[in-house]
Amino acid sequence: MSEQDYYAPLSVTATEREDGMQVRTILERKLGVSRKLLSRLKLTELGLTVNGNRVYTSDRVHAGDVVTIRMEKERSDDILPEPIPIDIVFEDGDLLIVNKPAGLIVHPTHGHYTGTLANGVVHYWAERGEIVRFRPIHRLDEHTSGLVVIAKTPYVHQQLSEQLQADEIEKRYLAFVHHHPVPHAGTVNGPIDRDPERPHLRIVTPDGYASVTHYETAVVYGDGKASCVRLKLETGRTHQIRVHMKHIGCPLIGDEMYGPEEGLGEADEVAGRQALHAESIAFTHPITRERMKWTASLPDDLRRLELFLQEGTN
Repeated sequence: MSEQDYYAPLSVTATEREDGMQVRTILERKLGVSRKLLSRLKLTELGLTVNGNRVYTSDRVHAGDVVTIRMEKERSDDILPEPIPIDIVFEDGDLLIVNKPAGLIVHPTHGHYTGTLANGVVHYWAERGEIVRFRPIHRLDEHTSGLVVIAKTPYVHQQLSEQLQADEIEKRYLAFVHHHPVPHAGTVNGPIDRDPERPHLRIVTPDGYASVTHYETAVVYGDGKASCVRLKLETGRTHQIRVHMKHIGCPLIGDEMYGPEEGLGEADEVAGRQALHAESIAFTHPITRERMKWTASLPDDLRRLELFLQEGTN
């Protein structure tokens, strides 16, 4: 294999204090490379080198040695490329951040092999001649709009997944809900699990998985029949915001699964889908180590809902 078969290399130089350390120790300490990724790197000719020479993870380095890792390029051969428009918010050699519209599934699933964000991204990369595997760091529900982060290499995926687990990725959402939260701002700490009677739904239950949502009311419309709420997730359970908002008596407008008990009304029809938007995300770039933040404006359908609610207060 030639260097063209690999993503851009990552290198670190051993210091005087690191003289005599094993290669694996250097990479774990300086780059945070996981043992799983180290095992993969050992399998290719240029995957793991010191001063350009192939080495074992147990080999020892000397001060001044340059330790380099290279990851073999991968394709998403199981995802059919399709010319689906994608709204790119940011892209470099390591990351792709897109603003997903409502109605688009992130990844192919059983029964939805085409027409997904993944199909569109894979097509986009193919048109540019890039060999990249589709690796989303997180997902959004089909009818939730907003930011989705996609890693372009195994190392970046590993690093961002660890940030996600450590609650170092700050994800903020905006939702339009029925009624208004009491108190104005607070935290919903309600374990979530499947509804035993309707397994496709989630509920708050004492035996569920730990789930924490922080919220703050931005606008209350009219006499309090609706409000705009900003939310920050501390955990990432399926349908978490939708379940927690319903749990405190403020189901999302337009949410057919978790909507109000009295049924959907005019505002729900205006929304046409659950009124939830992933408006910002912030994290430390795995390569540059710079703390970065991206935002996505409200899409047109939620702007129409916002205007409808504003006019209803006049």
